[in-house]
Amino acid sequence: MAETEHGFVRRIGLFQATAINMSQMCGIGPFVTIPLMVAAFGGPQAVIGFVAGAVLALADGLIWAELGASLPGAGGSYVYLRQAFQYRTGRLMPFLFVWTAMLFIPLAMATGVIGFVQYLGFLWPGMTPTQGDLTGLALIAVVVALLWRRVENIARITTVLWAVMLASVLLVIIAAFTHFSPDRAFTYPAHAFALTTNHFWTGFAAGLTIGIYDYGGYNTAAYMGAEIKNPGRTLPRAIVFSIVGIMAIYLLLQVGTLGVVDWQEMLDPNSTAATSVASAVMEKTWGKAAADTVTVLILVTAFASVFTGLLGGSRVPYDAAREKVFFRPFGTLHPRYRFPVLPMVTMGLIGGVGYLIGRHTDLATLIQLLTTVMVIVQALAQIAAVTVLRRRQPALRRPYRMWLYPLPSLVALVGWLVIYGYADRNSPGRHPIEWSLAWVAAGCVAFVLWAAYEKVWPFGPREISEEYLEAAAPVGTDADPDADPGAQEPAPA
Repeated sequence: MAETEHGFVRRIGLFQATAINMSQMCGIGPFVTIPLMVAAFGGPQAVIGFVAGAVLALADGLIWAELGASLPGAGGSYVYLRQAFQYRTGRLMPFLFVWTAMLFIPLAMATGVIGFVQYLGFLWPGMTPTQGDLTGLALIAVVVALLWRRVENIARITTVLWAVMLASVLLVIIAAFTHFSPDRAFTYPAHAFALTTNHFWTGFAAGLTIGIYDYGGYNTAAYMGAEIKNPGRTLPRAIVFSIVGIMAIYLLLQVGTLGVVDWQEMLDPNSTAATSVASAVMEKTWGKAAADTVTVLILVTAFASVFTGLLGGSRVPYDAAREKVFFRPFGTLHPRYRFPVLPMVTMGLIGGVGYLIGRHTDLATLIQLLTTVMVIVQALAQIAAVTVLRRRQPALRRPYRMWLYPLPSLVALVGWLVIYGYADRNSPGRHPIEWSLAWVAAGCVAFVLWAAYEKVWPFGPREISEEYLEAAAPVGTDADPDADPGAQEPAPA
C-alpha cells in the first residue's frame, strides 16, 4: 500500500469511505432534530426542511466531489482554499479555514454528545445535570482513546458502527410504518403552505439550517483525502452515495415518526417526544422493551457520529502545520500509528468545552452558531474555489468534473446565503452572525501576527505552490492518487 508524501497511507476504499460519511451524517442528528424541525415549521410540513437540506447537500457535495477528486490531500478544505486563493491573498484563506475549523468541527462533535446524553436520559430518567455533564466528557475521552490506533483498524470499527446506525434507523422506520396513521402524518395546520407569509420563509430558513446540519458529514472522507485509495473515483462516489442514501433514510424516518407521534406533542419540552422522539415511537408501537433496545442502538449511533467527526476533523490542522500555516506541533504524526496526535487531543478538549456550553444553552442555538461560522470561511469560499481553480489551473487533472456546472454552485450559493441571512432571526438574542464575524475578525488578526512571525505575505512574497498541477506520477500506480483508466467519466455514475 502506497505511503503519501505526508506520511499517510492510502488504505480506505469506497465502501469504508461511504460508511465513514454516512456514520457522521446520520449519527444522532435526525433523532434529536425532528422535534426542532417541527417547531420551525409549526406542523408536519416540516418534511420540507429535510428535502431542502438534501438539495443543498447534493449541490454542495458536487463541489466537494470535484475539489476532492482533483486535490486529494489531508485536510480537505484547507488544501482547496490554499490552492485556489494563494495567487492573491497568500496563506490567508487556508489559515482562516483552519482557525475556524478548530471551532466548528468540535462544536459539531459536541452536538452529537449532547444528543447521546439526551437519549441516555430515556434509560436513566433520574440522571442529574452534573451526571449528564460528566457522562458527556467521559464519552469524548473514550472516543479519543479508540482513535489512538492505525487507520485501517479504525476503518473496520467505523464499518461496524455504520451497521449499527443502519439497524437503529431501520428499526424505527419499520416500527413507525407498522402503526402508521396517514391522517396524523398528512393533516396540516391552516396556512401551512402560505408562501406569501413571512412565517413560512422564516421557518423554511430555520428548517434548511437544521436540514443541512443533519446532512453534514458527506464531506468527512474528503478530509482524509491522503488516506483514500484511488481518490479520483472513490471520493465523488462516496459523497454522492452517502447523500442519496441518507436522504432516503431521513424522509422515511421523518414521515414515519409524524405518522405515530402527534406533532403537537413534540413541542412540549417536558415530553419524551421532544427529547427522545425515536424512543417515543418505539414505545408507542412495540412497547417499552423495544424502546429500550433501540435507544441503546441510537446511543451507539451517536457515538459513531462523534467518532467519525473527530477522525476526519483531526486531519484538518495537520497539513496546514506541515506547511507552516498553523502551529507546527500540529504537523506531527504518531511514530507508530501514523495519526495526528495534537490535533486529535486539542479538538477533543474544545469539543468538551463546547459540549458543556451547549448543555446549558440549547441545541438549536449551538447549531446556528457552528453553521454561521462555517458558512463564511468554508462553504462560500469553496464555491468560489471551484471557479478560481478552473481558471487558474485549467490543466489540473480532474477525474470528476461537476455535473451541470455552474448550476450546483449557484444552488449552493443561494442556500448558504439563506441560512446565513436568517441566522439572527432564527436565534433571537443569541447573535450568531455577530459572533461568526467576530471569530473571523479575530482570525484575521491572528493571521497578521502569524504572517509577521513567519515572514510571509503580506510581510513577504507570495509563495505559489501548484504541486497537484505539477504532479506527474505514472498513471495506474498506487503512488498516483488519481490513477484510473476511466478518469474522465463522471465518477459517481
